[in-house]
Amino acid sequence: MSELDIVEKIRRLGKRGPRITLGIGDDCAIYRPRPNDELLFTADQSIEGVHFLPDQSPSIIGHNALARSLSDIAAMGGKPRFCLVSLATPPERGAKFIDAFYRGLITLARRTKTVLAGGDLARSDKIYCDVMVCGSTTRGQALRRSGARAGDLLYVSGRLGKPWGGRIEPRLELGRALRGRATSCMDLSDGLSLDLHRLCLASAVAAVVDRVPIMPRATLDRALHGGEDYELLFTLPPRKSPPRGTTLIGAIVKGRAGAVQFQGQPLVPRGYDHFVS
Repeated sequence: MSELDIVEKIRRLGKRGPRITLGIGDDCAIYRPRPNDELLFTADQSIEGVHFLPDQSPSIIGHNALARSLSDIAAMGGKPRFCLVSLATPPERGAKFIDAFYRGLITLARRTKTVLAGGDLARSDKIYCDVMVCGSTTRGQALRRSGARAGDLLYVSGRLGKPWGGRIEPRLELGRALRGRATSCMDLSDGLSLDLHRLCLASAVAAVVDRVPIMPRATLDRALHGGEDYELLFTLPPRKSPPRGTTLIGAIVKGRAGAVQFQGQPLVPRGYDHFVS
């Protein structure tokens, strides 16, 4: 099967949205936003041996490749619009792997109304994927990491310590519900200890954590420092009621920017970092 054949097959699998005036098959996709929209762009990589193992289901690899980028859109309170997907595979993987990968990805794309608008295909010695997503939100309503203030309460959207390699479910609906309510927000992709440290640095505040909701059979260490949870970490003023299903874990306080305490002890930010061995 040639690259042209694969691209045509992917084009038939996807569906062009009403605001994509030019989609799969040309050098660029063309998107016309609404006048009051604020566009959000993000990109995330999925690399064999780093984000998934070679024997993982191709459909889950495809699902998660898109879900990682959609989680960034959720953290900004955005609505996904379209995605561009670049995939490189070893020759021995063949068309069967590519078909299953894109079916997993497109199933999530359809559910979240994310149009697959284009991308690239190549050969490599291992599986590599990069997914760029464009999302949008009302002007001035995008959630940021930098808005937390002393006195805000700290929440997470679900239990932490998920097993590595599981199916990622981006919290898009919750992210949109937090617009105009949350003072800061980010997704937990590298572990609570590291990501909360990053949020506190961005907001020039400190935090105290009293409790952590933990997945069944997960350890506290995994819940604090493991990656791949893809829940939302957010702050609300005390007067704001939290969305249903979220958990209060602590508070934002005055102190050294980035400092975090867990149950009265300093919490070292040692979540997943690609460049620290």
